[in-house]
Amino acid sequence: MYRVLLVDDEEDVREGLVVEVDWEALDLRIVGLAENGREALEMAERVEPDIVVTDISMPFMDGLELARRLRERNPLVKVVILTGYDEFDYARQAVSLSVDEYLLKPFSAGHLTELLTRLRAQMASEVAERKDVQQLRDHYYTSLPLVQADLMATLLHRQKPPAYIHGQAKQCGLDLQGERYGVSVLTLHLEGDGKKNGGHEGTFKSELAGAGQRSVETDKHETGGSLRQSEDAELKQFAALNIASEVWTEHGAGHAFMHQEAIVLLFVDRWGHPEGEKRQQQALENVIRSMNHYLRIPATVGSGAMVDTLTDVKHAYEDALLALDYRLVPGTDSLIYIADVERQTAGKLRFDELKQQALTRCLKAGTQVELEDALRIIFREITVEHGRGDIQLYLIEVLTTVWKAAQASGEDMEDIFGAGFQLYADLFRLPGLFEAQSKVRDVCMLVQHRIASGRQHVYKDIVEQALLFTKEHYADPDLSIQKVCGHLHISSGYFCGIFKKEVQLTFLQYLMQIRMEAAKELLRSTELKSFEIAERVGFAEPNYFSFCFKKHIGISPKEYRKQSALTTSEGAER
Repeated sequence: MYRVLLVDDEEDVREGLVVEVDWEALDLRIVGLAENGREALEMAERVEPDIVVTDISMPFMDGLELARRLRERNPLVKVVILTGYDEFDYARQAVSLSVDEYLLKPFSAGHLTELLTRLRAQMASEVAERKDVQQLRDHYYTSLPLVQADLMATLLHRQKPPAYIHGQAKQCGLDLQGERYGVSVLTLHLEGDGKKNGGHEGTFKSELAGAGQRSVETDKHETGGSLRQSEDAELKQFAALNIASEVWTEHGAGHAFMHQEAIVLLFVDRWGHPEGEKRQQQALENVIRSMNHYLRIPATVGSGAMVDTLTDVKHAYEDALLALDYRLVPGTDSLIYIADVERQTAGKLRFDELKQQALTRCLKAGTQVELEDALRIIFREITVEHGRGDIQLYLIEVLTTVWKAAQASGEDMEDIFGAGFQLYADLFRLPGLFEAQSKVRDVCMLVQHRIASGRQHVYKDIVEQALLFTKEHYADPDLSIQKVCGHLHISSGYFCGIFKKEVQLTFLQYLMQIRMEAAKELLRSTELKSFEIAERVGFAEPNYFSFCFKKHIGISPKEYRKQSALTTSEGAER
């Protein structure tokens, strides 16, 4: 249901619009009534209308100026201008202001209903256009390779829950269902190719076309039809990827893709076969053999240990890169397994990205129960099979994450634990695992409490600064949320949320309250004229001050002064 704001300086017109149109039948809901453009503009910040129906001729701010200001704040809002015949030419300026409709007075409820029906259909059409299935589908398939590449990059560098990865993979046409996964990284030795490959540079172009299944067009201006070096390297990478993809597909091994100028071979063991590692090795050997055969380019592959979940593919990729680093060691083979070059402990303790993210979130914004649950998952990884050194290193990583969370939240660890605290050393001195876990839990609970207290203090400090700034500058007629936020160096959305939470008023309501209280005090204690008081409390227009005063206080400034004087004299007589 769309939200409507009605604006007209005549009360009977506003009431007539409310009762004479069946708003609910049009799927519309009236969220505010304003008497002039200035009031409507302030109200729009609170009620966020989708449609504004406004008279063109009003005091303080006319309908066209209101339309212009509304467009600046929200380009999507629809504006309907109501105008008299004698103002019709003036109203036509609305076209240049992107006003959506205008209606000539006098008009019937039927005319307005017809206009709103048309506008409602237009809005529905705009929404439908953005949701057009065929249009989205065409755009989706055009972007599909980029989406797939992005997902694969996420898989290698970020830890996401398996359900999330499988959902994303299904959407972009990738099958990642499997029992185990392996990651290998292949790099080509492109420097000095002509020498390394036994003088085969001259025959590279014809073989490249076959291997890469892509014709290579030579530069006609170069002698002998040779490719420029920069193009040559790119085409070799492209051909190598095509070869790797073909071999990987023939073996049903999984997916091959380019990432950071290297070829990543993701092995998907779909059934958890006992000979899964052997199948992966055969596929990798065939890839290397095909590179040498078709491209005459030596290649090295680094391969990580097999992992059980998609979440751990990131670790497998890191291990593959570590294995690849050993290619610089003399005597190493073209296929390097991390298990062959580094001692791999079973069930290695890893304080991975998902655990870090969960712990950090709980420390900064979670409840005590959520923090307990996160710590339970973290401690569950530790078993009797892990050595004391591995456990200590694991818990140090946990404490480091806690320290970073405290620092990011503006908390000083020395303020929390006292000067000269030795967080890590204390951990080493504890006699057993239970005591170490208790120590980590106590640290986490204390840091969480301090962050929460500090955040509340920050909220109060920001609001107090805003209140002080407003009290000092309420006489400025241009004082606004944007000006206050500029002074505090924060965003308006963040400010509005915490201000209303702390003060129980919107900023504009609070500003009006301050101005009205100041005006009442001046009316009681001075002989200043109404226009002088208006200027002193932040109103550029005296008439608008009188309008606001009567609306909020219930009587005019003049009547208020009389009542105050009468009350004062009666008090003196007593």
